[in-house]
Amino acid sequence: MSDVLTYPSDVAFTTSVKRLQSRRGSRAAYAAQEQGRGWQTTITPDLAQFIAEQNSVFFATANAGGQPYIQHRGGPKGFIRVLDDKTLGFADYRGNREYITLGNLAENPKAYLFLIDYANRRRIKVWGEARVVADDAALIGQLMPEGYKAKPEQAILFRVTAWDANCPQHIPQRFEAADVAETIAARDRRIAELEAEIVQMREGAPAKEPENRP
Repeated sequence: MSDVLTYPSDVAFTTSVKRLQSRRGSRAAYAAQEQGRGWQTTITPDLAQFIAEQNSVFFATANAGGQPYIQHRGGPKGFIRVLDDKTLGFADYRGNREYITLGNLAENPKAYLFLIDYANRRRIKVWGEARVVADDAALIGQLMPEGYKAKPEQAILFRVTAWDANCPQHIPQRFEAADVAETIAARDRRIAELEAEIVQMREGAPAKEPENRP
């Protein structure tokens, strides 16, 4: 695939993909999309806000032979930083030391990020190129989340080629355990407040007159 793209979506819509879209009847719709607003090529404020709320990402690379590999990366919300309107960065923590992702990037910079927000049923796909920066303590320090106890080994910089947002169809709605716990705690605090108010109302209420019965 050539690096010269007629449309941003050509990073994914290769000649083979477009041929299949034509056979399956979806090419006209995607052609209209290409010539209209199309896919984004820079990090917009909306995308930056979405990324800032994520604590998880799936990071795909491929070796020189084209064999793909997907690895999960996580951290506190905002562990992926927006460095400029084309560049994302994150500290790469010590893990199982297989180094498959790093080895792939050493021979093929093509990479892909898949971010999914289960609670709001949103997903973002980002195509681009990534590189490893292992000898820049200042950059690694800039990307390291404050107070996070993981040990960073290097930084990864991701330059965006194009990105797109998918529809919510088929995304199961799930919630973070910490968010659920906080919601339950807030509910329990409110219940306790209401119960205390009921006790106060009962203690301050005048004695009830006995009913006159025939």
